[in-house]
Amino acid sequence: MSKKNLKITLGKSLYYIVLLSFILPIGYLVFRIISSENAEGATTLHSRADYVLMLVECVLGVLVIHIPSILARRFRFELPAVLYILYIIFLYCAIFLGEVRSFYYLVPHWDDFLHLFSSMMTGFFAFMVVTILNHDEKLVFTLSPVFVALFAFTFSVSIGALWEIYEYAGDGILGINMQKYMNAGGESLIGHAALTDTMEDIIIDMLGAFISAVAGYISIKNSKRWLVPILKDVVIADNNETAPEIDPV
Repeated sequence: MSKKNLKITLGKSLYYIVLLSFILPIGYLVFRIISSENAEGATTLHSRADYVLMLVECVLGVLVIHIPSILARRFRFELPAVLYILYIIFLYCAIFLGEVRSFYYLVPHWDDFLHLFSSMMTGFFAFMVVTILNHDEKLVFTLSPVFVALFAFTFSVSIGALWEIYEYAGDGILGINMQKYMNAGGESLIGHAALTDTMEDIIIDMLGAFISAVAGYISIKNSKRWLVPILKDVVIADNNETAPEIDPV
């Protein structure tokens, strides 16, 4: 089996494993939400809000795990296998391990690690977006590496900001604890302590975005193709891969 086929097989295997890890707990979580609501005074390991959060995250995971394939079909490109595998692993770590298995509470700095990981991935994705746009017949332009790196940085930080808004909305509408304004015992934090999780997430998102921007800039300056997706119907003769139209200046 070739290295490429091995990566594809690994990606498909991880996809099914992670997808099942999101689907299988849903029935149990619905049961726990109903039973915890009806059982007055019952002592459980998690609160009803915890189970609601787990359910929301599992359903969200079932949806977002298909985003790469949807975008690939829509814009006719092939996502690099390594980046796709990292994306699947991230979802598993964030949703199943983080929420369902309570790693956010059990493992120190688990949330910080995932925010750094996700902001780097969204930064790398931004470089792919530029590659795709540069091969659009209606959008013919040339960009400098500095501008592309700046775009990747701001794109990644913006995604991180949108995620914080999603967490804030979820906490307000559903009464869950995505922003970790309550401790593991359900006690609400106040003042500066209540802002710590959100501000740490934003700072770490900016750090990850900066790392991805620097890595992408180096990639362009040295004519590397670490972040280049394979665009269908657009082929470079030497190695059957596409390259972005970016001047290394």
